[in-house]
Amino acid sequence: MSPERMEGRAGALRDALSRNEVLMNVLAGASEMGLPGWYLTAGCVFQTVWNVVTGRPAAEGILDHDLFYFDASDLSWEAEDAVIRAGRERFGDAVVEIRNEARVHLWYEEKFGVPCPPYESTEAAIDSFAATTCCVGVRTDLDGRWQVYAPHGLSDVFDLVVRPNPVLAPRHVYETKTARWRAQWPELTVLPWPD
Repeated sequence: MSPERMEGRAGALRDALSRNEVLMNVLAGASEMGLPGWYLTAGCVFQTVWNVVTGRPAAEGILDHDLFYFDASDLSWEAEDAVIRAGRERFGDAVVEIRNEARVHLWYEEKFGVPCPPYESTEAAIDSFAATTCCVGVRTDLDGRWQVYAPHGLSDVFDLVVRPNPVLAPRHVYETKTARWRAQWPELTVLPWPD
């Protein structure tokens, strides 16, 4: 995607996300928490766009808000749990899943059945999502300036195309997620997992 087209899509992304009040509150709170390398990512981002594009309420069907950060200085569960508890206090009733991506390799295989090499950044974690459409992260600084991370661009997000990203997640994860998404957003074009 050309830099000009990406910049235009990033503006459209900001406009779409701005319609989701819960997401905007989480984004502001995440900025205030000041976590290292943080992004608000995954479903809350691309599903808000899908809702806006298809004329639904912006927050409809969004189960949670994934807040990723990267802190390799302390890989203990206790350190991550302290951040999760601080987030619960900060975000109130919003469901925010906070995860230190520096720790994912410690539990991923047990949960998903495949090993995960240690990530070197939050961006590396975003790069490994099961679908390229999911590979989007946003953050703001305390002055409200936005940063968008979208290694596969934003066209598929706005065009309602779900494309597999067979980097880490197994096929069954992609197929389970896309079945749920297709039920909620029948307008989606879901591409098959490669053989």
